[in-house]
Amino acid sequence: MLETSARLLKLLSLLQAHREWTGPELSDRLGVSTRTIRNDVERLRSLGYPVHATPGVAGGYRLGAGAALPPLLLDDEEAVAVAVGLGRAAGGGVEGIEESSVRALAKLEQVLPSRLRRRVSALNTFTVQIPGQIPGKSPSVAPEVLTTIANAARDRERLRFDYTSHDGADTVRNVEPYRLVHRRGRWYLVGYDVERQDWRTFRVDRLRPRTPAGPRFTPRELPEDGDVAAFVERGVNTAMWRYRGTMLLHARAEEVRAMSLGPGLEVEPVDDGTCLLRLGGDDLDGMAVWVGFLGLDFEVLDPPELAETVLRLSERYRRAVSGR
Repeated sequence: MLETSARLLKLLSLLQAHREWTGPELSDRLGVSTRTIRNDVERLRSLGYPVHATPGVAGGYRLGAGAALPPLLLDDEEAVAVAVGLGRAAGGGVEGIEESSVRALAKLEQVLPSRLRRRVSALNTFTVQIPGQIPGKSPSVAPEVLTTIANAARDRERLRFDYTSHDGADTVRNVEPYRLVHRRGRWYLVGYDVERQDWRTFRVDRLRPRTPAGPRFTPRELPEDGDVAAFVERGVNTAMWRYRGTMLLHARAEEVRAMSLGPGLEVEPVDDGTCLLRLGGDDLDGMAVWVGFLGLDFEVLDPPELAETVLRLSERYRRAVSGR
């Protein structure tokens, strides 16, 4: 059996490397009879390879269009993992690789069995790529977890999973999956949390799907005008800081946005002369000092701890000049 399989692979390789072969030429190359060549050609056809035969003295064998790829000697999870990698590369991040990755992914899907093609198609359809450099090693995620989430989003089935939050708390979630997002080396699930009645962003490496899947649901409208990338950026930037604050700036929103303040900051217009600034930080003193650098009048709306920090700093500055 192994000898036959090896001969089939070599025959397929010869057909891919040459426009057309006669029966005797293949017989000489493989060291078998022309009858065996005919039998092997039939085996290749039964595997889905379009091998065309032309009768007569000038005839021979050639591989039809659409079979330029060698057979994939991969198991199911390996094939899905390759497709995931190609999909990530197609989303950018490496110069010049996007177009080649798209072509390779299209060719891969052509030769995948239907059961895998459906899984890979769901994964690519329900995944959003956010380009960016990967800061060090990222947490690993099993391909079967990604395909489970993508299949649930495709079939509009609620996803039940165990989830570990950033502070180590374990909960069971019941979520209507919307999209998978790959951002800076990490995978996120965007979905509607049924029990909390709100949209949430989950780290995929922290969730463990449960089976069977939940009931079907009717898709909802995503906030942020349907911009999945913006929703994830907002959720990630909110979760990464120890403190979050809201301030009323006495300036137009366009003026503040033009300052290019960086990620993790949200500017929302109030009227022609004021706007809301939402920011995050790990140090209240640093947040208070940073806002002062803007050179704008402002009011602290929340949290109370930030207001107290600003007041304490202002008194310190006042004491510094009280003798003048």
